[in-house]
Amino acid sequence: MIHLDVTIMGQSYRLACKEDEQGTLRDAVRYLDGKMCALRDSGKVKGNDRIAVMAALSVAAEFLSVKSPQGPLSGMLMLDVKRKLDAMHTVLDNALMLEENLC
Repeated sequence: MIHLDVTIMGQSYRLACKEDEQGTLRDAVRYLDGKMCALRDSGKVKGNDRIAVMAALSVAAEFLSVKSPQGPLSGMLMLDVKRKLDAMHTVLDNALMLEENLC
């Protein structure tokens, strides 16, 4: 096992991985950092925990659409997938705003 020092949305983390998985982990960190920074920079989502959840949901939806060819997103074109993800983001953004207003 080796340790990698990475930064996600300005926060430093030390991660352990197998030496032959180092490149994949660095790619994953770059991808997640990009998703989280884009959400933060959009101004629609406040708070690192909420940004992390929204990014996780987005990545999970992308993963499931690729992983399961017979799944619910199987027959859709990429534009349809993007439309679904955008709709999901809108619903989640609205829910988060409502929750913030109640607090």
